[in-house]
Amino acid sequence: MNRALTLDDLILAGIALAAGLLAAFLLRMLLRWLGRHATRTRWSGDDVIVDALRTVVPWAAVAGGAASAAAVLPLTRTVQHHVNQTLSVLLIFVVTLTAGRVIAGLVRTVTQSRSGVAGSATIFVNITRVVVLAMGFLVMLQTLGISIAPLLTALGVGGLAVALALQDTLANLFAGIHILASKTVQPGDYIRLSSGEEGYVVDINWRQTTVRQLSNNLVVIPNGQLAKTNMINYTRPEQQLTVLVQVGVGYDSDLEHVEKVTTEVVAEVMTEITGAVPDHEPAVRFHTFGDSRIGFTVILGVGEFSDQYRIKHEFIKRLHRRYRAEGIRIPAPTRTVALHQGSAVIPPPRSGDDVVVEHGGIGAS
Repeated sequence: MNRALTLDDLILAGIALAAGLLAAFLLRMLLRWLGRHATRTRWSGDDVIVDALRTVVPWAAVAGGAASAAAVLPLTRTVQHHVNQTLSVLLIFVVTLTAGRVIAGLVRTVTQSRSGVAGSATIFVNITRVVVLAMGFLVMLQTLGISIAPLLTALGVGGLAVALALQDTLANLFAGIHILASKTVQPGDYIRLSSGEEGYVVDINWRQTTVRQLSNNLVVIPNGQLAKTNMINYTRPEQQLTVLVQVGVGYDSDLEHVEKVTTEVVAEVMTEITGAVPDHEPAVRFHTFGDSRIGFTVILGVGEFSDQYRIKHEFIKRLHRRYRAEGIRIPAPTRTVALHQGSAVIPPPRSGDDVVVEHGGIGAS
């Protein structure tokens, strides 16, 4: 200490500290007011920034008041250095945590606001947060006078060993980044793998992809396996898709009338059922002369994959009811069996009979 501590020194230090506390309180009130106004804007990024500043700015004001109080007091150079160093480390720590939260929040905001990027993909958020915290930790070490060059060298050598030991984990990590960067799969997509698993993608994190089935069960798929397997994405490039329903009518049917009635039912379903595409143009395509029927395909438009079950359900019910009202017959498949026994030939049953096969013979009912 260069000189004796006096009452004036204590008063000035108290004033400096009180000024820092008062500034922290006023700044927090100001940022709270800004936060209420930020919630009214369409962009959610300003909410993240203001919320983070409400943490770091008051602490910065307190640290500034404490540093001013320490400068007023007659401290030795060594003590003054340690006080300043401690305050700097505390401020760097708070700024690092706040910066990690702000950047991670902005990344999450960007991914949620863009349809082409993963809306709930935590892999980008987690990687961003880890990078910011690691940089803040290195800055704190440098502030404390600890050289980070040997640490970086050790991390490089150790990182090679860890990479060899965690090949599968790193493969899943980079596979997840590749999946998101290529935009082949995003949370919210409905996918079906060649192995049979299918459902809505819930999240893609650093190791695995979570898929929610229509039964509400979760399927966890490693990113490396997802990147290598064959997959159908029913959401991209467009969420709307077409569904094919196979129908058949008897040979005695008037096909023009069948097409007209079927088209009317399709148009009715498209306009009245939730999840259908109202502007979908009804399409009926005859394609097969079958054994007992003329087969054709009805093309329906649905808004997304899971809507097809409800729309097909309603379409089949309404089509069946309309066919009965119009007298259009949907024949059941029939088969005729003739048995040659020695020189005698058992004649086939008459048209419309059911064939019954028993031990020791054949008969018609």
